[in-house]
Amino acid sequence: MEHKAPLITPVLIAGCIIIMTGFAIRASFGVFQIPIATEFNWLRSEFSLAIAIQNLAWGIGQPIFGAIAEKVGDRKAIVLGALSYAAGLLLSAGATTPVAHQMYEILVGFGIAGTGFGVILAVVGRAASDENRSMALAIATAAGSAGQVFGAPLAEYLLTLMTWQMVFVAFAGLILSVLMVLPMMRSPSMASKAELDESMGTILIRAFKDPSYTLIFLGFFSCGYQLAFITAHFPAFVTEMCGPIMAGGMLDNMGVSTTSALGAVAISLIGLANIGGTLLAGHLGKTYSKKYLLAAIYTGRTIIAAAFIMMPITPTTVILFSIGMGTLWLATVPLTSGLVAHLYGLRYMGTLYGIVFFSHQLGSFMGVWLGGRLYDIYGTYTHVWWVGVAVGAFSAIVHLPIKERRAPLAAAT
Repeated sequence: MEHKAPLITPVLIAGCIIIMTGFAIRASFGVFQIPIATEFNWLRSEFSLAIAIQNLAWGIGQPIFGAIAEKVGDRKAIVLGALSYAAGLLLSAGATTPVAHQMYEILVGFGIAGTGFGVILAVVGRAASDENRSMALAIATAAGSAGQVFGAPLAEYLLTLMTWQMVFVAFAGLILSVLMVLPMMRSPSMASKAELDESMGTILIRAFKDPSYTLIFLGFFSCGYQLAFITAHFPAFVTEMCGPIMAGGMLDNMGVSTTSALGAVAISLIGLANIGGTLLAGHLGKTYSKKYLLAAIYTGRTIIAAAFIMMPITPTTVILFSIGMGTLWLATVPLTSGLVAHLYGLRYMGTLYGIVFFSHQLGSFMGVWLGGRLYDIYGTYTHVWWVGVAVGAFSAIVHLPIKERRAPLAAAT
């Protein structure tokens, strides 16, 4: 009787814990927009630029940490990432100028890279069987959404008990605590002998010459733009633009009586909805074309964002938008990472996905920074929303010409 490889492994469990914790902290930064700007009387663009730099540093750090993991070991890369994350949070807690915040967020960004998708998904992908890989990647990605479910509300709650500086200190301790699960992160090499014989330079040249890799790179830009803009600015957007919450209504009965609380809950709802959406994407990725699934996801995001901004902003539309966009939120990640692994193998998946993810983070930088900048100029986020609609449509189109046939491996020398 043939023995089937298990889907749930110690590597997957540990990876989920690390990603969930890191993303819980990362998803909370939008909650600090108004408290920090109010305390120091900063323009909205000042802290927005700090978050934008964090996202850019995350993108730059992703292929670097992927290469570190492949050269000196996955667990060493994760330790380095957690230490960088904690150091950035602790230094940010003592920062009193915009420039200081912006510089310290570089450390936070590198920390997210070392404890996030690039490193963890590569380990999970190598540890999973071919049959289970798409679903294992989806589960690890969904763990990021699980972190988002409680990250923003946790930050909102802690701000009622302590200063934002002490919340940053508490989060630094939280990210360091994930190092306790590192002994579980032992991943066998699932690469073939031919893949192992290929050098990193060879596989990078092969990918860079492939138009499909370029299209994947370009297509991931809008994902970063939309996700980072919403994560960083949606709580403030809801606080300022949403209509009043009805006394005695469902939200009020749930303890959500202010638009500020609704903004934090919206980020949580996006994460909650995305758990199901990401798992569904991973399941569908086992059977259907990943490029067509990605095109469909970007099309759905474009329609949802356009419909939302054209309607009155009410508590009901905020909830509906959060659920709709949340279903498609990180559903792109297991499909994109799985597509990279399918086309170029597992040996250097961390580095190759990290490079693609840099495009995602360029989009993140633009979404967060442009959100703050255009808000300061026009006093509204409307212009930034429509840019997001446009880049979403662009990504839906560029995925269509991708060829999902794996290129032949170079002959071993």
